[in-house]
Amino acid sequence: MGDPVYIKIVEDIKKKVNSAELKPGDTVPPEAALCKEYGVSRMTVRKGLAILSSEGYIYSVPGKGSYVQKPEVNKYTLHYDEMNNPINSVDKAKLLEVTIIMPDEKLADDLQITRNKHVIMIRRLFYTDGSPVAYDVKYLLYNKGMPIVEKEIEQATFQEMVANSLPIFALKKKISISAEIPNEDIKRYLNIYDDLALLVVKLKLYNNENKPIGIGFTSYRGDYIKLQGSSD
Repeated sequence: MGDPVYIKIVEDIKKKVNSAELKPGDTVPPEAALCKEYGVSRMTVRKGLAILSSEGYIYSVPGKGSYVQKPEVNKYTLHYDEMNNPINSVDKAKLLEVTIIMPDEKLADDLQITRNKHVIMIRRLFYTDGSPVAYDVKYLLYNKGMPIVEKEIEQATFQEMVANSLPIFALKKKISISAEIPNEDIKRYLNIYDDLALLVVKLKLYNNENKPIGIGFTSYRGDYIKLQGSSD
């Protein structure tokens, strides 16, 4: 059984864009012409055009039609998972500590809370092939009666830690990456004996009201980790 006709419309127009038969700013054939060419209804054509629009190939101007989108040549998608990434994967996580703390001024400001609000702090070490490669700290807003299951926390990603209180699809995320020299405690945990820099990933999670619900800092040895992005 072949693909639906709207998929054929999508693939045919993609092929024309990728071969430069249709260039940025060019008009995509109007709906009526596509209906006639493929022998389908306007609903089917619109379904195909909607896919092309969602994938960034075209854009629509009401009352005028659809046009080929100019590609964002400087835009890349960064794939990040503290447990697995294209260069390094964590094969073991060791839970160092789970405790409830009162935030200092900086943490309270980051989480947009007062300093008398309780916060869960989770500290872990990540290992690859038996060597410690990353020091991980997570801070989550604490709600009274909130269960803390240490076995689940030990191997979980940040998003998975909050999945019970908020659906993953409802999460908003912001990421920042920096190079930092580790303090003596982190050096000890990661067996660092020189001035090796760390790649520190700060991940901040927000609920659907755009309020912070957690902040995580994962500090990777600079000789073990890289992050990759693609323009796909």
